[in-house]
Amino acid sequence: MDYPNFVRIEQETSDEGPQYFVVHTRDPKMAVKFSAELKEGRIRSGTIQRVSVPNSWVGRYSEYAKLLTKAEAFFRASIDPVESSGGRITKFDADL
Repeated sequence: MDYPNFVRIEQETSDEGPQYFVVHTRDPKMAVKFSAELKEGRIRSGTIQRVSVPNSWVGRYSEYAKLLTKAEAFFRASIDPVESSGGRITKFDADL
């Protein structure tokens, strides 16, 4: 997998359960909040809940849409599809 400069962050909350963020660490910095759904006992990638981009990128939709596509692919790739682990969210080491 080639997803340089992307990092996934998990945050436990008492109300909503775990929250998942993918952050692009280089310019342009952006953060995407994802949901993860539990279906048939396995965790599967859900939907994009929020996108945060810098104000300087207002109107550059095609440029950060490309980054959003990569962030979504990174999030899906960071979910372990191996049957032995039950599809749990696993740690992912990326070369930064």
